[in-house]
Amino acid sequence: MGGLAVEERKNIYTEDAGRAEITENGAERARITGCSGEGGVQGMNHFQRDEYGKRNYSVAVQENVLERSGAADAIALDGIGFGEWVRREFSAARAACGMFEFVALGYLGFSAALIALFAENLAHPFRLIGTQAFVAAVILVLCGTEARVAERSEWSSGAGKETDESVFPTLPQRFSHFWRFWYPHLFFLFCFEEMGRLVHLVQPGWQDAKLIAFDHWLTGVNPSLWIERFANPALNEFMQFAYFSYFLFLLILGAILYYRQEWESYWAVMTYSAVGYALGYVIAMVFPVQSPWFVFAGMWHGELAGGPFTAAINLIEKCGRVHGAAFPSQHVAGAMAALLGAWRHRRWLFWVFLPFVICMCASTVYVRNHYVADVFGGLITGTLGYFIGGWMIRRRARAEGRRAQTEVCAT
Repeated sequence: MGGLAVEERKNIYTEDAGRAEITENGAERARITGCSGEGGVQGMNHFQRDEYGKRNYSVAVQENVLERSGAADAIALDGIGFGEWVRREFSAARAACGMFEFVALGYLGFSAALIALFAENLAHPFRLIGTQAFVAAVILVLCGTEARVAERSEWSSGAGKETDESVFPTLPQRFSHFWRFWYPHLFFLFCFEEMGRLVHLVQPGWQDAKLIAFDHWLTGVNPSLWIERFANPALNEFMQFAYFSYFLFLLILGAILYYRQEWESYWAVMTYSAVGYALGYVIAMVFPVQSPWFVFAGMWHGELAGGPFTAAINLIEKCGRVHGAAFPSQHVAGAMAALLGAWRHRRWLFWVFLPFVICMCASTVYVRNHYVADVFGGLITGTLGYFIGGWMIRRRARAEGRRAQTEVCAT
């Protein structure tokens, strides 16, 4: 009996020690993670908030993306219906989307709703909605494909299976990664060309008279007509070069960030641009403006003669000119978003871009494509794109951090 009592006391001591150890570990874990003993969240320190915030920008699949989406396991068609498979695939692709996709898909959804609402003003409204649905599907496929490829590579590395694929990306991996990052430029082009069919979605008439009156009030002349007196081949070529530089700002900044593998900064810049463009496109739908090129046709003394840049711009305008969507200037809005993105993520590049952006703004009036009011409109929407886009990114980062904190505490 005495031995039994001793053994019992040993067991009790062992259990108490175990509870104490668990309590100590729990307290230490609560101290590190910021979780209360009851599973509540007290908050994170600055380093932890930064770490959790980075998850918002990561293009590679987040730790829990595929778990939340139900795509962590290989989906076999056996045993599930086609509808369930589609639902799972859609959920996985949606979980892999970042803030840029949130803006892009939101714009497509909003414009599709406007098309349905004002369908009587369009020749083929349902064709346009179908096209937008196809573009949205392509975006989701790109996101989902890149997520799967990244997850597979991450799993191989994490499992200690250092295969050739985990060390040297295969051609499909490079292909999916490249298009996942660079499709936004094609998306912007699609939206701009689509505006040629949406300019009279809400308003049946042109609103150029209001902007002409504003320009005349501001300058005392019609700027694009008045400035023609200074035209000469050398100045024409310089202005066309300045106008052409618009196509390079976002490409150069994006290429630098892409090469340096600064994925968070890359997608932040794309988000600034997406918000700025989306604001401009919506304004163009409700306030259609032709541009001086159409309004003052026949009033010019001649075409702008120049060299290779003049020829290049003439070819671009011939193949892709949109009748309408001049206000606000998307050239100026896109340049402004890229310029402010350079200020935020590559300060030295901001100073390189700045003189070209200033010349580009002046060139939009010189080459007869915009009113002065269009330039002001583009400056405003591009700046709003930068600030609103940055606010959205920070807000989502905080939400991701709180969610991740809650998951850590729950476990």
